Amino acid sequence: MSDHFLAVRVSTRYAWPNMKTLTAILCACVLSAMTATATAAGRLQHVVCFKFKSTATAKEIKMVETEFQALKKKIPQVMTLEWGTNVSKEQRDKGFTHCFILSFKSEKDRDAYIGHPEHKAFGTLVGPVLDDVFVIDFWSKG
Repeated sequence: MSDHFLAVRVSTRYAWPNMKTLTAILCACVLSAMTATATAAGRLQHVVCFKFKSTATAKEIKMVETEFQALKKKIPQVMTLEWGTNVSKEQRDKGFTHCFILSFKSEKDRDAYIGHPEHKAFGTLVGPVLDDVFVIDFWSKG
Protein backbone atom coordinates (compact mmCIF):
# COMPACT_ATOMS: atom_id res chain seq x y z
CA MET A 1 0.00 0.00 0.00
CA SER A 2 1.40 3.38 -0.88
CA ASP A 3 0.94 6.55 1.08
CA HIS A 4 -0.86 9.34 -0.70
CA PHE A 5 -0.21 12.91 0.23
CA LEU A 6 -2.25 15.86 -0.82
CA ALA A 7 -0.14 18.92 -1.16
CA VAL A 8 -2.03 22.15 -0.69
CA ARG A 9 -0.51 25.42 -1.50
CA VAL A 10 -1.72 28.03 0.92
CA SER A 11 -1.68 31.49 -0.40
CA THR A 12 -2.06 34.09 2.31
CA ARG A 13 -3.59 37.27 1.03
CA TYR A 14 -4.43 40.25 3.12
CA ALA A 15 -7.31 42.33 1.96
CA TRP A 16 -6.20 45.86 2.65
CA PRO A 17 -9.02 48.35 3.03
CA ASN A 18 -9.36 50.94 0.32
CA MET A 19 -8.39 54.56 0.90
CA LYS A 20 -11.96 55.63 1.79
CA THR A 21 -12.18 52.99 4.50
CA LEU A 22 -8.76 53.91 5.89
CA THR A 23 -9.71 57.58 5.96
CA ALA A 24 -13.00 56.81 7.74
CA ILE A 25 -11.21 54.67 10.35
CA LEU A 26 -8.58 57.36 10.92
CA CYS A 27 -11.23 60.08 11.28
CA ALA A 28 -13.18 57.98 13.76
CA CYS A 29 -10.04 57.43 15.85
CA VAL A 30 -9.12 61.12 15.83
CA LEU A 31 -12.66 62.20 16.74
CA SER A 32 -12.81 59.65 19.53
CA ALA A 33 -9.51 60.90 20.97
CA MET A 34 -10.60 64.53 20.67
CA THR A 35 -13.91 63.81 22.41
CA ALA A 36 -12.18 61.99 25.27
CA THR A 37 -9.70 64.85 25.70
CA ALA A 38 -12.41 67.50 25.52
CA THR A 39 -14.48 65.67 28.11
CA ALA A 40 -11.58 65.42 30.56
CA ALA A 41 -10.29 68.91 29.80
CA GLY A 42 -13.70 70.56 29.90
CA ARG A 43 -14.31 69.96 33.58
CA LEU A 44 -14.33 72.55 36.30
CA GLN A 45 -12.39 71.03 39.19
CA HIS A 46 -13.26 72.11 42.73
CA VAL A 47 -10.54 71.16 45.22
CA VAL A 48 -11.25 71.27 48.95
CA CYS A 49 -8.60 70.49 51.57
CA PHE A 50 -9.27 70.13 55.29
CA LYS A 51 -7.07 70.70 58.31
CA PHE A 52 -8.80 69.31 61.39
CA LYS A 53 -8.57 70.74 64.88
CA SER A 54 -6.26 68.80 67.18
CA THR A 55 -9.34 68.05 69.30
CA ALA A 56 -11.21 66.37 66.41
CA THR A 57 -11.83 62.71 67.19
CA ALA A 58 -11.42 59.82 64.75
CA LYS A 59 -15.21 59.38 64.84
CA GLU A 60 -15.79 63.03 63.90
CA ILE A 61 -13.27 62.83 61.05
CA LYS A 62 -14.90 59.64 59.74
CA MET A 63 -18.27 61.40 59.86
CA VAL A 64 -16.87 64.26 57.75
CA GLU A 65 -15.50 61.78 55.19
CA THR A 66 -18.83 59.96 54.98
CA GLU A 67 -20.94 63.10 54.76
CA PHE A 68 -18.71 64.71 52.11
CA GLN A 69 -18.95 61.58 49.95
CA ALA A 70 -22.74 61.64 50.33
CA LEU A 71 -22.89 65.05 48.62
CA LYS A 72 -22.28 63.31 45.27
CA LYS A 73 -25.62 61.54 45.55
CA LYS A 74 -27.46 64.49 47.07
CA ILE A 75 -26.40 67.20 44.61
CA PRO A 76 -26.99 66.27 40.95
CA GLN A 77 -24.58 68.86 39.54
CA VAL A 78 -21.58 66.97 40.95
CA MET A 79 -20.11 64.94 38.07
CA THR A 80 -17.38 63.20 40.04
CA LEU A 81 -16.10 63.21 43.58
CA GLU A 82 -12.72 61.77 44.54
CA TRP A 83 -11.00 62.06 47.86
CA GLY A 84 -8.12 60.81 49.92
CA THR A 85 -5.79 61.54 52.78
CA ASN A 86 -2.33 63.01 52.51
CA VAL A 87 0.49 60.54 51.88
CA SER A 88 3.12 63.03 50.70
CA LYS A 89 6.63 62.67 52.08
CA GLU A 90 7.53 66.27 51.23
CA GLN A 91 6.19 67.64 54.53
CA ARG A 92 4.60 70.66 52.87
CA ASP A 93 0.97 69.89 53.76
CA LYS A 94 0.79 72.64 56.44
CA GLY A 95 -1.38 70.35 58.54
CA PHE A 96 -3.99 69.62 55.84
CA THR A 97 -4.82 65.94 55.87
CA HIS A 98 -7.84 65.46 53.59
CA CYS A 99 -8.39 66.43 49.96
CA PHE A 100 -11.68 66.23 48.07
CA ILE A 101 -11.86 66.88 44.32
CA LEU A 102 -15.23 67.45 42.72
CA SER A 103 -15.83 68.09 39.02
CA PHE A 104 -18.57 70.08 37.33
CA LYS A 105 -19.59 70.68 33.72
CA SER A 106 -19.91 74.44 34.20
CA GLU A 107 -19.50 77.33 36.59
CA LYS A 108 -23.30 77.40 36.84
CA ASP A 109 -23.27 73.78 38.11
CA ARG A 110 -20.49 74.58 40.59
CA ASP A 111 -22.42 77.61 41.83
CA ALA A 112 -25.56 75.47 42.24
CA TYR A 113 -23.49 73.06 44.35
CA ILE A 114 -22.12 75.87 46.53
CA GLY A 115 -25.59 77.29 47.14
CA HIS A 116 -27.29 73.91 47.55
CA PRO A 117 -28.96 73.35 50.96
CA GLU A 118 -27.16 70.00 51.36
CA HIS A 119 -23.79 71.72 50.86
CA LYS A 120 -24.70 74.42 53.35
CA ALA A 121 -25.83 71.81 55.88
CA PHE A 122 -22.53 69.98 55.41
CA GLY A 123 -20.62 73.23 56.08
CA THR A 124 -22.52 73.69 59.33
CA LEU A 125 -21.80 70.09 60.31
CA VAL A 126 -18.08 70.18 59.55
CA GLY A 127 -17.30 73.69 60.80
CA PRO A 128 -16.82 72.85 64.47
CA VAL A 129 -14.11 70.22 63.80
CA LEU A 130 -12.08 72.17 61.22
CA ASP A 131 -9.05 74.30 61.96
CA ASP A 132 -8.72 75.48 58.33
CA VAL A 133 -10.08 74.91 54.83
CA PHE A 134 -8.36 75.46 51.50
CA VAL A 135 -10.44 75.71 48.30
CA ILE A 136 -9.34 76.25 44.71
CA ASP A 137 -11.22 75.84 41.44
CA PHE A 138 -9.67 75.39 38.00
CA TRP A 139 -10.57 74.31 34.49
CA SER A 140 -8.80 71.05 33.56
CA LYS A 141 -6.39 71.50 30.70
CA GLY A 142 -5.97 67.77 30.04
